[in-house]
Amino acid sequence: MVAKAPQPKVKDRRTGEIATDAETGAQLMTVDVMFAANDEVEILSLTVPEPGISGELAMGTPVALTGLIARPWENEFNGQKRHGIAFRAVAVTSLVDTAAKPKAA
Repeated sequence: MVAKAPQPKVKDRRTGEIATDAETGAQLMTVDVMFAANDEVEILSLTVPEPGISGELAMGTPVALTGLIARPWENEFNGQKRHGIAFRAVAVTSLVDTAAKPKAA
């Protein structure tokens, strides 16, 4: 479920430049989601192209993730090494919209 609503992904904090997808040019967004499994809860920060965000993604909204991938990263800044895992999805879709739609008889 959504832990924090979508926000534009900032490429450069000094200039405020917003990140874009290298292939499509679409603006990139960051969506924080809560993932629970085996009595553990994680907050994952996902990068998603803006056209891949559908439905109202307010805090607490259950969502489906399409094309989720995780990539390890490592960099060095001012002599300090940092590392982590970057998460990216093709789409984040609200499940509330899907469940709320009336079914045809």
